[in-house]
Amino acid sequence: MPQLDPQSIVYLEGFNQMPVIQSMEPQTVREMFAQAPPVEVELAPLAKIEDHIISVGQEQDDEITVRIYTPEGQGPFPLFVYYHGGGWVIGDIELADATCRMIANRTGSIVVSVDYRLAPEYKFPVPVQDSYAALQWVEENAEVINGNASNIVVGGDSAGGNLAAVVSMMARDQNGPQIKAQVLIYPVTNLSYDTESYKQFEKGYGLDRDLMIWFGDYYIRNEADKKNSYVAPLLAEDVTNLPQAFVITAEFDVLKDEGQAYAKRLQEAGVKVETNCEEGLVHGYFLNMAIFPERIKGTISNIAQFLNEADITVKNT
Repeated sequence: MPQLDPQSIVYLEGFNQMPVIQSMEPQTVREMFAQAPPVEVELAPLAKIEDHIISVGQEQDDEITVRIYTPEGQGPFPLFVYYHGGGWVIGDIELADATCRMIANRTGSIVVSVDYRLAPEYKFPVPVQDSYAALQWVEENAEVINGNASNIVVGGDSAGGNLAAVVSMMARDQNGPQIKAQVLIYPVTNLSYDTESYKQFEKGYGLDRDLMIWFGDYYIRNEADKKNSYVAPLLAEDVTNLPQAFVITAEFDVLKDEGQAYAKRLQEAGVKVETNCEEGLVHGYFLNMAIFPERIKGTISNIAQFLNEADITVKNT
């Protein structure tokens, strides 16, 4: 029988003591997480970290923040555009901070973490548009930030993995920016909520089925959006000519099957794909440095190896 990692058990014990997220309003949930006491975690050394406000639209308030993590060394560095998880409703660049530092440190890439706007205040397609605009900004400003515009990777976890997959499609459909690879960590690829892993891990594993429905319902404008390939990339008619992909899933996660199904579709379409299912782990582990530091290091080492094999990184880990 598959076994939960001991750290997953610790995580779930804490998670299951919290109020039920899907019984609350989004702003209340954000405030609850904001009030949680800070936890000391390992912070990987870097040359510098900077926040930039960038324009993502025509209106005056169409602005978002990106956080730029520059590793030690000479550069120009490969670029890794990162989209955080949180169901498009919660989460921010602070949530992903420790993990993004480690990605930059261990892959020798400049990581640009994107604080896209959140639903329900900004429903689909705004988070997608923000994510694509940030990718364009990274390409246009690569030289300014000491990055290599011909060496761009996109990645993210959960809803962020969904956004990374979707901007990869958008970049193909709109002839740029050129993306060398996509790193999808337990990505949302469909909003059907009906796979075998949804049935297996419906309740008690952190991301309950009801919670994922709560996220999805706040994100989309109507039922038709569920079929839009920029919401559900698994449903896209055409997944050819997409960047090579590394798809990482967690063993005890409702999203496991749809992540693996998307990897299979890419492979069948002739896209080079690597997959890895992290044994014993639950959804959400990748940004939780307080509980899963060693498993996160292991995942990032696998990502670094994938990028090295794809001739993207500049340093060996």
